[in-house]
Amino acid sequence: MTFSTAAARTASKSLPRDPGRPVADDLAAARTYENGAGQIRSVGEPRALTVLITVPTLETGAADIGALDLVRILAQGGHHPIVVSSGGRLEPAAHSAGGEFIRLDTASKNPWVIARNALALARLIRARRCDVLHAHGRTAAWSALIAARVTGVPFLTSWYKGFRDQNSLKHFYNGVMARGDRVIAVGDQIAELISERHRTPPHRIVVIPAAVDFERFEPKTVSVERMKAVREAWGVGKDTKVILVVGRMVRRKGHHVVVQAVRRLKEIGLKDFLCVFAGEDQGRTRYTGEIWDLVLATDTTDVIRLAGTVQDLPAAFAAATVVVSAAIQPEGLQRAILEALAMEKPVIVSDLAAGPDVVLAPPAVSEDRMTGLRFACGDDSALAAMLIRLFSTPDTTRRAIGARGRDWVLGQFNAASVSAQTLALYAEIATTRRAKGSGAGR
Repeated sequence: MTFSTAAARTASKSLPRDPGRPVADDLAAARTYENGAGQIRSVGEPRALTVLITVPTLETGAADIGALDLVRILAQGGHHPIVVSSGGRLEPAAHSAGGEFIRLDTASKNPWVIARNALALARLIRARRCDVLHAHGRTAAWSALIAARVTGVPFLTSWYKGFRDQNSLKHFYNGVMARGDRVIAVGDQIAELISERHRTPPHRIVVIPAAVDFERFEPKTVSVERMKAVREAWGVGKDTKVILVVGRMVRRKGHHVVVQAVRRLKEIGLKDFLCVFAGEDQGRTRYTGEIWDLVLATDTTDVIRLAGTVQDLPAAFAAATVVVSAAIQPEGLQRAILEALAMEKPVIVSDLAAGPDVVLAPPAVSEDRMTGLRFACGDDSALAAMLIRLFSTPDTTRRAIGARGRDWVLGQFNAASVSAQTLALYAEIATTRRAKGSGAGR
């Protein structure tokens, strides 16, 4: 099944980023799109849009960071983004990105709070004359859907991962994310999931990936001292191979699968390796406790570290030999995987952790094109085999895999291309709304 991209809708072309080109040039490129007649027009014409963005929290989740990326893109495109959220540690980033922040308990699952929020959003839409309402996350989306229907503004949703769909009630709850006038999926894997589970017509699904900060995740800028500091914090020797798992300590990330794979490596006598779990549990201590119990039960305390949040993530990637994601649910587009590829690190992912549009792996591509390896979800034996294969690979081959990974994400997940696609979609939504308004007035 083929899904559209915003660029395809406007006949625009992808804008791969030249690392030598100033960032300012990228931003200028992102403010324009090519229409069907081949004319380059500013997406801010004929007037700036006021966009209401709702997101449950502003912490460290994919939806939180995605909402902030949207704020930055819209502000740089000359529009006025307003963020409505329960807030969190990333609140200052909403202001610095060029947005306005309004606090509302959009993280609550209480139906009465959701209804009250819907009324508040409707009042805000009318008072600020908002043109578009864009929801990131389910609790925020329910309030936003009601407000959009009441006020008649276009309703957009951004879908970042595959939610658990274990019963009809959960399916209904998740389904709000598929009810947007446009549903933005971060990758083909999530787009297919939305279509299959919720029967959303393909023309309403738009694939727009996340962008990587290539200036921050640039291998050449990570000093030996930074990398050494990270390895010392982990207690890693000079010649020790590091398996790095980046992500929150939640079951869907599959940390337990990695523990069992590490057990297999230790049982066959593999030496000089260490597995590091870099991520916080955000209060989900039950799963973290289960993981530690499993580490104890498998006698892998000497080769596994629970490092918590890593402040210098580029240095952590630089210090790693391989980056692993063993997700047991569809993860959409994991920034950690993109960032690892940007840092020229080979990756090993489960088939639910990243699709073929993210990681190039055999047999889908030849080995001279691969950027990583893929294994069946939940198969710790296969993961162990992949790790042995990668560890057995000569350093020159691993470096070549890493270099291809960076080249791949530079071309596919650069800020200019993502900005252009996002602004093109908003231009289309605004044009469609104006056309409907004109038609109603005749």
